[in-house]
Amino acid sequence: MSKNIVITGANRGIGFAMSKILSEQGHHVFALCRKTSDALTTLKSACNVTIISDVDVASDEGISNMSSALKGVTIDILICNAGILRDESLGSLNIDTIREQFEVNAIAPLRVTDALSQQLVSGSKVAMITSRMGSIADNGSGGRYGYRMSKAALNAAAMSLSKDLASRDIAVGIYHPGYVQTDMVNFGGDISAADSASKLVNLINELTMKDTGVFKHSNGQILPW
Repeated sequence: MSKNIVITGANRGIGFAMSKILSEQGHHVFALCRKTSDALTTLKSACNVTIISDVDVASDEGISNMSSALKGVTIDILICNAGILRDESLGSLNIDTIREQFEVNAIAPLRVTDALSQQLVSGSKVAMITSRMGSIADNGSGGRYGYRMSKAALNAAAMSLSKDLASRDIAVGIYHPGYVQTDMVNFGGDISAADSASKLVNLINELTMKDTGVFKHSNGQILPW
């Protein structure tokens, strides 16, 4: 059965790869992005994809544009994928980039979910694309203050969402995509965006209320908080 699937940050990387896989599976993908890409535009012409641009998930205007474009759409799966990575180290902190990462990586997914929550129905799913760098127990190298802190905050928000949406039979998945070869990391990862997206899509498809609020690696491993 075809589903309505909303994906943020869908113009490139993991977001685009998930859009491609899910649209090719016959689902209607609403691809949200600040600005479309040639690849996404080409995908739109070949598959059942609706591009919604001018959506900066960290801005009031972006959330408003998203809400207007999706008005009246019943959402079966919401994938909050948009994120940014900056680098700060002790003795060289940039408070502006730390704040920026909190806005995009932690606050924005919560705002998106809240804005669209009434369009989710019983059996709908919410997927948060986070990072194992948000794990406190798994931090063995330090640094990356803004990214680690913002992803830990996202994990906390996702857990609260899993509790608050449970009574409506809406499951929340919390997923680390792996170290993915995207421009976020200058393509230095060890897994392609297509491979990561395929694993994530499988996890989302398998998500039920039994594992709502569980923090998982894309390979299925349960990760520590």
